[in-house]
Amino acid sequence: MSPPKKLGILLSGRGSNFEAIADSIQSGRLAAEIAIVISNRADAAGLDSARRRGLNAVLIPSKGRVREEHDAEVVSALQQAGVDLVCLAGYMRLLSPAFVRAFPHRILNIHPSLLPAFAGVDAHKQAIEYGVKVSGCTVHFVDEHLDQGPIILQKIVPVLESDDDHSLAARILEQEHIAYSEAIGMVLSGEYEVQGRRVVRRQRSVEAR
Repeated sequence: MSPPKKLGILLSGRGSNFEAIADSIQSGRLAAEIAIVISNRADAAGLDSARRRGLNAVLIPSKGRVREEHDAEVVSALQQAGVDLVCLAGYMRLLSPAFVRAFPHRILNIHPSLLPAFAGVDAHKQAIEYGVKVSGCTVHFVDEHLDQGPIILQKIVPVLESDDDHSLAARILEQEHIAYSEAIGMVLSGEYEVQGRRVVRRQRSVEAR
């Protein structure tokens, strides 16, 4: 049996999506291992959580640094850890083009809306103010543009008349925790193709089953 594929997790805050990924691995639902967890903030709760789990948790501060210089250090750490896939889990920084080129179609992000609707910050608030009836979350490949990479999968969440941005965010987050591990498993399986903007799942052959 081949060794599990290695994930690199990048986070800036509490890391609830990181926690969900780690739980999926621990329970056997996701065949992977977390090789490194990197935060750009010393006060990120997700970094402490990674340490409690016994994972390789690394602080690479970004404050006051040139983005390209900081990104080069992060890329180096990920490469040294031998990661197969980079997962952004509440990483509050735009990646430089050089970072994206270092891991082509190997960087994932999750966004709390049905992209291309409500990209950027305050997606839940945007959805409430716009009056949409459904929202959700999107796992996508990261490219050089904000929230514009090819979409891997989406989960739909109804917007209730009683919702505010906080209650909607909480319900979407529940789906994020499911969607991210599902998308990681799909990408690590290699059973997909990127056709322009479309991510198309390949069907396994009878022999491969």
